[in-house]
Amino acid sequence: MRKKIVAGNWKMNKTFTEAEELLAYIAESIEKETPCEVVTCPPAVYLEMATDFAMESNLLVGAQNVSQFEGGAYTGEISAAMLDSIDVNYCIVGHSERRKYFHETDEMLAQKVNILLDYGINPIFCCGEQLGEREKEIHFGVVRSQLQNGLFHLNESEFHNVVIAYEPVWAIGTGRTASPEQAQEMHGFIRSLVTEKYGKKVADDTTILYGGSCNAGNARELFSQEDVDGGLIGGASLKGEEFIKIVNSF
Repeated sequence: MRKKIVAGNWKMNKTFTEAEELLAYIAESIEKETPCEVVTCPPAVYLEMATDFAMESNLLVGAQNVSQFEGGAYTGEISAAMLDSIDVNYCIVGHSERRKYFHETDEMLAQKVNILLDYGINPIFCCGEQLGEREKEIHFGVVRSQLQNGLFHLNESEFHNVVIAYEPVWAIGTGRTASPEQAQEMHGFIRSLVTEKYGKKVADDTTILYGGSCNAGNARELFSQEDVDGGLIGGASLKGEEFIKIVNSF
């Protein structure tokens, strides 16, 4: 049975004090029997603080980025070994903002996936089309290419540790959300691609999250779709009460 996950991507938000208050609220609010895994992905400077809270709760911690390099003279970068040394569980790879603003290529993302798996950290691999690509009706091809180039070099054992997050770029931070039917259509398509590559059992066990203006008001309907296994939450993860409502939307 595949895992249900709600992961909060804080992006570049919160001061130290604000981060501490939000982490404390989330950690204290998670029930012992949660309907899903709860992952928080704060800025890198707060990761160790987050893992401290995680030690005393059911909270799991994810990073927002990792270097594709093992280590060395790469000023400003953070290695998978560093993340592993502070007990980070997950790491987001290939978010559309990283692809757009930092020009991350499929080759770079494949390297990041590889190095995370080498250190036992689970990648949350993002894929999704831009508005123009959906309007041209090439969105399925875009997502297929992203998965083939960034993930499908993995063997079955390696792939088992990957979480996929479908985030239509036109719905990220815009207030626009894919309809439940649109989300299900793409999630079902992604699962079919995994089936083609790795077989039905692996596909049935693969967690696929929805991201893109998911909030407390629409999470329950989105999560009720057959192939939607939770969410990668942006803006709503910065509000403790709303994030916990999303967690309890299954």
